[in-house]
Amino acid sequence: MDKTIFTKAHQDLVARLIKARKNAKLKQADVAKKLGKTQSYVSKIEAGQRRVDTVQLNEFAAVYKKTLRYFIE
Repeated sequence: MDKTIFTKAHQDLVARLIKARKNAKLKQADVAKKLGKTQSYVSKIEAGQRRVDTVQLNEFAAVYKKTLRYFIE
């Protein structure tokens, strides 16, 4: 079995996270500040180098004013 970060589903999730951030007109640093994380944290997620669990995804969804469904469908 492939590692989760190398699957098409993970790549699709990352693409939706990036799209949602850009649609919200936010920079990675803006998102990081809202999440109480570093810009590097957001960058690694968007680069597909870090997995995202459901709790983290819910935090991103709140920042981007999107539902969880937006990211997983």
